[in-house]
Amino acid sequence: MAKSSNPEGKPGVRIVVAGDRGTGKSSLIVTAAAETFPTNVLRLLPPTRLPEDFYPDRVPITIIDTSANPEDRGKLAEELKRADALVLTYACDQPETLNRLSTYWLPELRQLEVKVPVIVVGCKLDLRDDQQQVSLEQVMSPIMQQFREIETCIECSAYKHIQIPEVFYYAQKAVLHPTGPLFDQESQTLKPRCVRALKRIFILCDHDRDGALSDAELNDFQVKCFNAPLQPSEIVGVKRVVQDKMVEGVNERGLTLTGFLFLHALFIEKGRLETTWTVLRKFGYNNDIKLSDDLIPHSSVKRAPDQSVELTNEAIEYLRGIYELFDGDLDNNLRPVEVEDVFSTAPDSPWNDVPYKDAAEKTALGGLSLDAFLSEWALMTLLDPARSLENLIYIGYPGDPSSAIRVTKRRRLDRKKQQSERNVFQCFVFGPANAGKSVLINSFLGRPYSDTYSPTIDDRYAVNVVELPGGIKKTLVLREIPEDGVAKLLSSKDSLAVCDIAVFVHDSSDESSWKRATELLVDVAGHGEDTGYEVPCLIVAAKDDLDSFPTAIQDSTRVSQDMGIEAPIPISSKLSDFNNIFRRIVNAAEHPHLSIPETEAGRSRKQYHRLINRSLMFVSGTLIVWHTTTVSFLMHSELRVLETWFAMLELP
Repeated sequence: MAKSSNPEGKPGVRIVVAGDRGTGKSSLIVTAAAETFPTNVLRLLPPTRLPEDFYPDRVPITIIDTSANPEDRGKLAEELKRADALVLTYACDQPETLNRLSTYWLPELRQLEVKVPVIVVGCKLDLRDDQQQVSLEQVMSPIMQQFREIETCIECSAYKHIQIPEVFYYAQKAVLHPTGPLFDQESQTLKPRCVRALKRIFILCDHDRDGALSDAELNDFQVKCFNAPLQPSEIVGVKRVVQDKMVEGVNERGLTLTGFLFLHALFIEKGRLETTWTVLRKFGYNNDIKLSDDLIPHSSVKRAPDQSVELTNEAIEYLRGIYELFDGDLDNNLRPVEVEDVFSTAPDSPWNDVPYKDAAEKTALGGLSLDAFLSEWALMTLLDPARSLENLIYIGYPGDPSSAIRVTKRRRLDRKKQQSERNVFQCFVFGPANAGKSVLINSFLGRPYSDTYSPTIDDRYAVNVVELPGGIKKTLVLREIPEDGVAKLLSSKDSLAVCDIAVFVHDSSDESSWKRATELLVDVAGHGEDTGYEVPCLIVAAKDDLDSFPTAIQDSTRVSQDMGIEAPIPISSKLSDFNNIFRRIVNAAEHPHLSIPETEAGRSRKQYHRLINRSLMFVSGTLIVWHTTTVSFLMHSELRVLETWFAMLELP
């Protein structure tokens, strides 16, 4: 199979040669570049450049010589940190220089956090004592076990021109076609991310979706990746190699996924990493085995701070189809293993970590319903649209990725229009400690009530579908904000821009909880007034099963009337009496102008602006009256002058 030229479009590879003094670094470099052994060599060479046609990948190489003298240690460290690959030398006739690799050089690289492939090179092979013959594998195996950054080991002789070109070929290859991302040397298996990428490529090439690559599909794959067709005899040969090693690698329809993966493991074991890398790069993968950034339409998710991103109906329908495809028993329960299978062609499952882990309602069997599955996608699209698009591509979205999402109107415009047409609403949940915020969120996810109090340390998200009258469904995202995280949140000007509605929860039996909740309400409302990102607010009186504090009704009535918002909504999670709270949250978010609180400072500011505006109107009106009167007077005077002239001329 042909190699690709200049993988990843790299402009060049920088290889730094380091090692103890007298190990043959400079002679190695000169012999590689000039193809002749130097009789006299400089102690430290200037940068040496190998032309791009020196090796088949056609990528120019710059080789940097280094000094091991103590006074040059700073310069050495600087060069090591700039390296793409490192050639680390020892002298075959000086065993102590080999020992120094593991006692000094390799630990030093780790200390400097140099994370590049290392090629260990034994120079002066011609000077080794014949009575000290030990296999390279025997010598290097323990060192390679300890230092996984070593890509390969080789011994050479500049004097006798033994394996000199191979040294820098392996170094270049380690940069352009690294082993690390693809293969686990210890277990001798493909790494999980490599398997996932190759599985996606296999599915993309399996045009008839029958689980095997036919001869025609295999040939199309070969042409796409290597610009050359396979002859029928070659296809037969490939399948025979696979079938001889594993029967399940080939069936009557062609090469199976198992066989496809086996072939790539075989290429890598035989040192032909460029074959697998060529395939990966033809399908858009970078060295991290992720799709390159230029394949993700980042420009389509640009937005103002108060705009959000949602999936389009086209994308939602595609995801419905994906759900049905992987919900094999059609029980509206996508089990965890089936969710993993959905993302088995992505580098990782995006929902294994916060904020997505445990953010959606689980079925009684521990899986995801269709609504919960789509809710997770809605949450990911809201919080990280680029990641959502990326994962849509990974799982095989067939259309233009930019058609999968839409940017909503600005929330400021929604308030002016007095209506929001969003399908996904984000609600910030504020409140003092132990007010009942987490219990409210747990109930939103259908989880049973618990008396056990566990404080929330970090922001927490929950997402679910809320059904409105008429069968209309909206997605609601609750973001719980710990009490001690409010100040940090409000330190950012745009922090409320992404918020559709805020809820303030307090323990209705605790007066101090109520007071703290109202303080938070004033802080948030004031921040909205100051920044122009005002949000509708609701107050939730939790723990309604307990007796209210004595002045609860009077205090709540006063605050709600003063701030112009709805009276507190009583709920009891313990009694499962939620008073339609989630539907009321969505309704308030849909009509944002009705529930925006007004602080005393905000009210004073508005009165001041009204007074200024009235004054301007009065001054403006006076000027208009004066202007009109003056014009009228002037016109009247001019008419009298004209009449006098007409009389003098005896005109009619």
